[in-house]
Amino acid sequence: MSDWERSSTARVIAPARPRKLAKVPFVELADGRLQGVVSSGSDIGRVYVSSVAAGTYTFACSTNNNRPCGGARGSFCNHIRALINEAVLQYGAERVARYLRVEPSDGEPSAQTITDGMSAARPPQGDTKAAAPVFSRFLRHLAYLELTPTTTPLPEMQWFPPTRAVA
Repeated sequence: MSDWERSSTARVIAPARPRKLAKVPFVELADGRLQGVVSSGSDIGRVYVSSVAAGTYTFACSTNNNRPCGGARGSFCNHIRALINEAVLQYGAERVARYLRVEPSDGEPSAQTITDGMSAARPPQGDTKAAAPVFSRFLRHLAYLELTPTTTPLPEMQWFPPTRAVA
C-alpha cells in the first residue's frame, strides 16, 4: 500500500482556475451528471438546482422548492449555462467534456463549445428527481463552513483510514 493510501487525508484535485462562489456556489461531476446549485439572478433567497446528464444531455432545472425553472423550456436555461461555465473553471474543459461525453466541434474544448455541442443534440428536458439529493449535499457542505476551526477529528469523518498502522 502506498503512502497516500495509508494517509488519513483525502486527495483533493486543485481547481483548474479560481472561481467565485456567488453565482454557482456548488458544482459537481457525480451520479452520471454535471449538477449543482445556481443562485437566482432576481431573488437573493432563491437558488436553482440544475443538472445535465452525461451522454444524453438530458437537463433539469428547478428551484430548491422543486418549482420548475421558467427559462428551461426546450433548451438550456441561463442557470445550466452558468453551471457549465463554472464546471469548466472548477474541473477544466477537457475533464468536463470527457465526463459529459461531448465532442467539441473545433477540437479544443471550452465552456462555449461544450454547451454548443450538447445544445446541437437537442436534448430532452428531464425530471427533477435528482434535485433533492444534490441540494442536500450542498447543505451538508455549507454546514462544514459553520464549524469552528479545530484539529480534533469530526465523528462523521472517522471512516478515513488511520495514519499509522496499529501493531
